[in-house]
Amino acid sequence: MIRYTLACDQGHSFDSWFKSSAAFDALHAAGHLECPVCGTARVDKALMAPVVAKPSPAASLASPTSELEARLRALRAHLDAHSDDVGRDFADEARRMHLGEVPERPIHGQARPEEARALIEDGVPVLPLPFSPSKTRN
Repeated sequence: MIRYTLACDQGHSFDSWFKSSAAFDALHAAGHLECPVCGTARVDKALMAPVVAKPSPAASLASPTSELEARLRALRAHLDAHSDDVGRDFADEARRMHLGEVPERPIHGQARPEEARALIEDGVPVLPLPFSPSKTRN
């Protein structure tokens, strides 16, 4: 798939996805492209800037550029070293510990908003983390 920024002869600009550059060329030659704003078929590729990948959060934390980033990196390292990542089982595991069904221990993981809300309503002590879990980082 390839994304092109297109523009019509009336000055409207929009993006569209194509299977390939050849697919764009075929649709363009057949007059099958239309401006979604005014409907004209006089559409062509617009000047585009190249897409530059944003650095991942892990990359920005690799060499902190601020005190906040340094503290977040230290918090993440502490969390990774001193608690168990239970992943998507977080809500179930936190509830079992709260009910005394399993021994308490420091854990972290992911919970859907409705799961987190239910835990809070039931008095289970939880809090959101200011970064994504380690397992999902690139």
